[in-house]
Amino acid sequence: MKTVTVFTPTYNRAHLLPRLYNSLCEQTNLDFIWLIIDDGSSDNTKELVEKWINDGKIEIQYQYKKNGGMHTGHNLAYKLITTELNVCIDSDDYMPKDAISLILKTWDAVEDKTSIAGIIGLDADKDGKIIGTSIPEHLNQGTLHELYYQHQVTGDKKLVLRTDVVRQYPAYPEYPGEKLVPLGILYLMIGQDYQLVYVNDVYCIVEYQDDGSSNSILKQYKQSPKGFAYSRKIQIKYNKGLKKHLIFYA
Repeated sequence: MKTVTVFTPTYNRAHLLPRLYNSLCEQTNLDFIWLIIDDGSSDNTKELVEKWINDGKIEIQYQYKKNGGMHTGHNLAYKLITTELNVCIDSDDYMPKDAISLILKTWDAVEDKTSIAGIIGLDADKDGKIIGTSIPEHLNQGTLHELYYQHQVTGDKKLVLRTDVVRQYPAYPEYPGEKLVPLGILYLMIGQDYQLVYVNDVYCIVEYQDDGSSNSILKQYKQSPKGFAYSRKIQIKYNKGLKKHLIFYA
C-alpha cells in the first residue's frame, strides 16, 4: 500500500491539471496515490484523467461528484483515502520533483507519532520565492495557529496530515445552495489535540488564479453565510485569549 495520497478537488480545470500531473510523474519517490475529486466539471476533465490512468505512469484514483464546493471535495476525499498520510494540492498548483521524498523523509524521522498529526511545510511561487515567511529555524513542532498568531509567520503553508487523525473530527458541514466553508477550521480543531512537525521544505508551487477563492472572498461571504458563520463560531470557541480576533470573528 502507498503511504501518501495527493488529493486534488477540481472544477473545470482541465486546462491546468496537466501541469500538476506532469509534476507528479516526475516525483523522485512514487510512494503516493493521486486522488482526483471532480466537483461536477463540465469540461473534458474526465476524459483527460482516463487517458492518464490508461498511461499507467502513476497510480490515479478518480471520483466524480455533484458540484458542491471545495469543502465538499475535501469531505469526500477524507472518506476515500486509505493511505497513512494525505496532502491537498489544488488543481492550479503543482509539486517540486522532490516533494514526496521530502515528506516521507521527515515523517520517517518522527520516532513517536502518537501526538503528531502531520507536517507543516512551505508553499513557493514558480520562481522559488517562499509565500509569506519561512518557519523560524528554532521551532520544531507546534500548530498552524501558533505559527500565525504567536510566531507571526505569514503566507499560505502546506499541511500533510495523518488520515486517521483527520477522521476524528467533524466533516465540513454542507449547506444547500452554499459552496464554501473555510478549510482552516479543521486544522484549528486538530491543533487542540495534536502537534505538527515544522519544516522549511517546499511541498507546493502555487499560482493564484483570477477566478480562485483567494481573489473572491467578499463574494463568497455573501454566497455562503451559513458556512462562514459556522467557521466563525469554531474560531470563537478555540481562539480564546485573542481579544481582537474574537471581536472580528463575532
